[in-house]
Amino acid sequence: MQDLVIGEDGLTRCGWAGTGGDYAQYHDEEWGRTLHGDDAMFERLSLEGFQAGLAWITVLRKREAFRAAFHHFRITAVAALTPDDVDRLLQDPGIIRSRAKIESAIHNARTVQTLEGGLDTFLWSFAPPEPRPKRLTSFSEAPTVTPESTAMAKALKKAGVKFIGPTSAYALMQATGMVDDHLAGCHRAAD
Repeated sequence: MQDLVIGEDGLTRCGWAGTGGDYAQYHDEEWGRTLHGDDAMFERLSLEGFQAGLAWITVLRKREAFRAAFHHFRITAVAALTPDDVDRLLQDPGIIRSRAKIESAIHNARTVQTLEGGLDTFLWSFAPPEPRPKRLTSFSEAPTVTPESTAMAKALKKAGVKFIGPTSAYALMQATGMVDDHLAGCHRAAD
């Protein structure tokens, strides 16, 4: 993978985004942008859990079906899902049909309801205090785990959250703008 690519639209992007399509749209519109809100953060946490062991594009392409199946990731609605709902979701071809992942999303919804201050406040408390002093120039420089993501994963696990580790916590930090890993030269690095 190249560190930077020029898209079909002439914009320079981080290489993982490709030259167009779903990844490029996600890169341009969401990845690295500040996100807040308990339900919005729960969606990203849940999708990271569903992504475990799979390519992110698999989850990204099923995202609208996930939103429909999981009540747009409203925490209270997901927490209210029953074993009958799990059976129904296991029949939904639009989502990743893993019993363990479906059950963990429901379990996690119930768990995050107990977090003091809410999920958004809890997760953002692990954001690095300062941005990097300079932009990365290559993805080989980008970490996959940081002290902050390790602490986040540990605290989430202690609270009872499933399907989270330091690497997925770092991916969550990237996805929600807690860290900005757009490379120098990427059109989004200028934002």
